[in-house]
Amino acid sequence: MVLIDMSVGLSTQVVDHYENPRNVGSLDKTSKNVGTGLVGAPACGDVMKLQIQVDEKGKIVDARFKTFGCGSAIASSSLATEWVKGKTVEEALTIKNTDIAKELCLPPVKLHCSMLAEDAIKAALADYKLKQEPKKGEAEKK
Repeated sequence: MVLIDMSVGLSTQVVDHYENPRNVGSLDKTSKNVGTGLVGAPACGDVMKLQIQVDEKGKIVDARFKTFGCGSAIASSSLATEWVKGKTVEEALTIKNTDIAKELCLPPVKLHCSMLAEDAIKAALADYKLKQEPKKGEAEKK
């Protein structure tokens, strides 16, 4: 059992996502339909890996994360994976750190955690989009 010091002002949403994280794990990063975002915050040492799996229609059908960091970073990652699932790639780009922070009731000192989550989503989407571009030489063959 993990104990959290509630005197630091963590919301019940943060505690819930920390104690019961959703979508922990990894997807096959070599798969063409999987995008991987790896981001970190040197100031606090948090590192976040977020992956998305996209179907042929451009809808995110799965998302996974692994985060090394505080409870707020883990909660932000967990919530981000829940929010991207079912969205199109374009819709997922509209998820903002301010929305994550508001949903989790993050205190100002923990806002960098929601910023990391937004950055991880954007990095995963960028990686996915890069994989969709034809490789040099492939386009000429067609």
